[in-house]
Amino acid sequence: MDAFDLYISRKLPLISLISAIFIIYPNLSCLPWEINMMSAESYPLYFTYFIYRLLFFWGLIAWLIRYNLRTLPTAAFRQRLGRTFLVTLAVYLVFLGISYTVSRFGIRTDFRGSTLISQFSVTCVLCTVVGYISMLYSKQREKENEIERLRFENLQSRCDALANQINPHFFFNSLNGISSLIRKKDDEKTLTYVNQLSDIFRYILQSDHKGLVSLREELEFIQSFRYVMEVRFANKLVFSIDVDERQKDTLVLPVLSLLPIVENVIVHNRIDSEYKMTISIRLTENGELVITNPVYPKLTPPDTNGTGLNNLRKRFELLMNQHIRVEQDNETFRVCLPLK
Repeated sequence: MDAFDLYISRKLPLISLISAIFIIYPNLSCLPWEINMMSAESYPLYFTYFIYRLLFFWGLIAWLIRYNLRTLPTAAFRQRLGRTFLVTLAVYLVFLGISYTVSRFGIRTDFRGSTLISQFSVTCVLCTVVGYISMLYSKQREKENEIERLRFENLQSRCDALANQINPHFFFNSLNGISSLIRKKDDEKTLTYVNQLSDIFRYILQSDHKGLVSLREELEFIQSFRYVMEVRFANKLVFSIDVDERQKDTLVLPVLSLLPIVENVIVHNRIDSEYKMTISIRLTENGELVITNPVYPKLTPPDTNGTGLNNLRKRFELLMNQHIRVEQDNETFRVCLPLK
């Protein structure tokens, strides 16, 4: 049962009562004239019948609305109107028989008048319209839910495709690190490197099933990543992380947000004994994660198309509905990631 049906069901007694008063309004307006035309002895029976009419329509409207909502949830308007009309006609004949019987005791029931026919006609149309509106609302909600589901699936597919672009690039660089250690014949470092690398790849592979992760997960990944980079650059690349411990579990960001930024630093800068690189990661008061590094341009421009940061920018727009900021001058390169 959707929100509209639920609201109607909860308010059904009140809605039916208001509708019943509206339908018997002609009888209410004629009440003073009816009273003047009868004797005082007829008052009790007349008012008893009047209350009976109100209660009858009150119950009939409530039952017909419930009938339209539950028995005819998907019926077309003509089918709904036809079936409601048949039910209303049967109830009208019952009411007509009761009114005729009551009129034999001298009570004014106007069972022969057109007012009663119009009242049952309005009741039939009113309940049909309520049921039809409920059906239209339900279909609209179903369409909106389907559109939202398709939008989410499309979003997930696009994010998966973007995240998968990261893996081959990082994998290639990691193999270069292993080959370097093998050439140096440092078995212990090679084994530790491979173990750390397995942790990193485990996180990357698991990222296929994640959209947003906590800041703590990303920072722990960077801590594992640190060892691989230290081996690769012989401690000429270091990380400085300044993040409040209490906020690591409350803030989230797209998975693998930090990897392309670090890779971008490595690709575009000289990192050697003369140009030691420090990557600073800090959290600002307004909830931005700022990654900063000094600029040491390579003598030969790197062969890159900027996929890493463009990828990251798109994923933030898709998953966070926010935009990252990239700032650069002659001395510093800075990426600001808005967190939630």
